[in-house]
Amino acid sequence: MSEFKELGLNQDIVRGVESLGFESPTPIQKKVIPLLLDTDQDVVALAQTGTGKTAAFGLPLINKLDMSSKTCQALVLSPTRELGLQIAKDFENYGKYIKDFRVAAVYGGSSIDKQIRDIKRGVSVIVATPGRLVDLIKRRAVKLDAINFVVLDEADEMLNMGFKTDLDFILGSASGDKNTWLFSATMPREVARIAKDYMTDALEVEAGERNIGAKNIEHVYYMVDGRDRYEATKRIVDLNPEIFGLIFCQTKRQTQEVADKLMADGYSADSLHGDLSQHQRDRVMDKFRKRNIQILVATDVAARGIDVDSITHVINYNIPEEIESYTHRSGRTARAGKKGTSICVITPAELYKIKKIEKIIKSQFTLAKIPSGQDVCEQQMFSLIDKIRETEVDQNEIEKFMPTIAEKLQDYTADEIIEKFIYMEFSRFLAYYKKSGRDINKTKSDARDRGGRDRDRGRGRDRDRGRGRDRDVRGDRGDRSPRGRDRGDRGGSRGGGVSAGHTLIFINAGSTDNLNTGQLINWVCKNCGISGEQIGAIRVRDRFSFFEVQNGLVDKVVNQTGLTMKDRRISMEVSKS
Repeated sequence: MSEFKELGLNQDIVRGVESLGFESPTPIQKKVIPLLLDTDQDVVALAQTGTGKTAAFGLPLINKLDMSSKTCQALVLSPTRELGLQIAKDFENYGKYIKDFRVAAVYGGSSIDKQIRDIKRGVSVIVATPGRLVDLIKRRAVKLDAINFVVLDEADEMLNMGFKTDLDFILGSASGDKNTWLFSATMPREVARIAKDYMTDALEVEAGERNIGAKNIEHVYYMVDGRDRYEATKRIVDLNPEIFGLIFCQTKRQTQEVADKLMADGYSADSLHGDLSQHQRDRVMDKFRKRNIQILVATDVAARGIDVDSITHVINYNIPEEIESYTHRSGRTARAGKKGTSICVITPAELYKIKKIEKIIKSQFTLAKIPSGQDVCEQQMFSLIDKIRETEVDQNEIEKFMPTIAEKLQDYTADEIIEKFIYMEFSRFLAYYKKSGRDINKTKSDARDRGGRDRDRGRGRDRDRGRGRDRDVRGDRGDRSPRGRDRGDRGGSRGGGVSAGHTLIFINAGSTDNLNTGQLINWVCKNCGISGEQIGAIRVRDRFSFFEVQNGLVDKVVNQTGLTMKDRRISMEVSKS
């Protein structure tokens, strides 16, 4: 008997799962599927990325649907369109042997009219990004009174991306007679608030320890000067010839710059970020899944839909601004029970961030040394020799060429042929590292020497290098652009200019007030009576921030009086710069 059948799933769903090649449920699936099948209570599940949680909630959800009904019975909310499309595809595979089962994925950046037509034809499940779902609800294309199930997938990421207002609207408008299942990799305060405000007597289940990273991930950090980040990353890639990896950057511009440099240096690489069209993003992801590219350089939001089991390395070109997001990044590797390596490239002034992450993931980092040029060349050569040893030769294919080859090489000894072959293959590495093989490592003593002097200064300088005047902080939120809330290109114009039709507002609160982009959006909307759609680009600094509002709303924002944030008086004014 199938192990999935033993969990209580019906035969048609088991057939769908087995047709995908799944033989045994993962630990989280063994724990969650029977619970969701047997209970009518709300459920909060803590589940790490890459543990099989889509099937953990998807299989019991499909099992509980009434296929005789023509109305939509379930909503699955996802932080990004890529992840939403992946979930919808998985659902279609799970339910392909079930008559009349249909699923629709809805997200911004695509025709809302077509999505409405798809829904009207009848679907059992809608997988949606929060912004687009709000639009559909307001157009009465989705009726919440018929919904029996709401699933919040990666709830912590949705809140990190500033969707609190949308989630409050959706959950507050939905029928009280429904089950809500909340899945999250971490359980910050805002996720706990969602559970408290919108769920009733929720059962809690944890597949792993709270906020902890996967056990089969090795965590490593390298310490260099900020100017040597790219050089360090390049050497790390070179030291791992078989790498199939993700490099995470903070901004769309930096993502494209790093990808461009890698491609110019001869690497099989590409970029994934919010400035790409949906077609371009789909094309890049298709190439990555097929391993036609070896290295994908991405922003956090764009990478949320990546579900690839064989990623060997995750390289954090920058540590994420939200330290908790490290868990999501590192979770891209070591999937499906495999081992993986998560690497951080830091400056001495950022060492304290490593200590913060260690507390969250309850695991220790190893300080490694950036390899020398000789180390890299040796590793590359030995890797090639191993490939040669493992290569099986089809004599029928090559035998006809051997006499000619032997004739052309008859003047050389075996050693000379090997030397020429090796030099031909590695002349690029040898030439590069002859010029650029200097030691770029920094040590913990550098961090101690500079820590007290540079920590505050380093935070601002290093952040600003990546997200200065042209940084589009909200640009990769994925689901909030004015023309399509999932376009991922919501933000200020390049070079520090203000978006057309908007005015830049200064506010005397920033990251030292524990303020992030999403929290700033929510605070402004709540206190000024405007919506998130009326806010443009946001730039959060240490002690102050800037945000854009539509020109017609300037007086409504700056004329507010008596505002406070955590008992501190807040003022806003039109920025003069």
